[in-house]
Amino acid sequence: MTTETRGQADDDELVARFRLDAEEFTAVYDRYFRDVYLYATGRLDTQAGEDIAAETFCLAFRDRERFDSARGELRPWLFGIATNLIARHRRKEARHYRALAKAGLEPPAGSHEARVVDSVAAQHMRPGLARALATLNRGERDVVLLVSLADLTHQEVAEALGISYGTVGSRLSRARKKIHKTMAQEDNHG
Repeated sequence: MTTETRGQADDDELVARFRLDAEEFTAVYDRYFRDVYLYATGRLDTQAGEDIAAETFCLAFRDRERFDSARGELRPWLFGIATNLIARHRRKEARHYRALAKAGLEPPAGSHEARVVDSVAAQHMRPGLARALATLNRGERDVVLLVSLADLTHQEVAEALGISYGTVGSRLSRARKKIHKTMAQEDNHG
């Protein structure tokens, strides 16, 4: 099989190949690492994001026999693993956003905070938005950031987090309301 043919193999073929030969899992890595890396580094600082992306593929490789294509596709499965790993950093992430909000400082251009805000709100980081992100619970923050940073569809977010499609929509709706409310309060006080 040529490299070009391998590159165009669909996920079902990838799964069949890596189940027969573990070495074939490299095709999964080649296809999806960049997306997972960009998502993880968008949620965390670059070093932690690199570590999360690498660990995502280590865990996926370890658990490759447990992947069930009947429950979803490879991409959301990988993002689910990455999101769970990022959750380990959740407290640190929330504390960081609260500290930014309290300090009232603008983060440097190009920082991971600036990329999050650009993706979520398409504007410069403001203390109010940092405060708004900090008000979200883990589930809401995960949904917002999977949609905005990883560009996952609602169905892919559902698969990644192991929740229903409707739950994705309701979490996203609640998160948007909280963000808008916090931002409106910020505008009224600013």
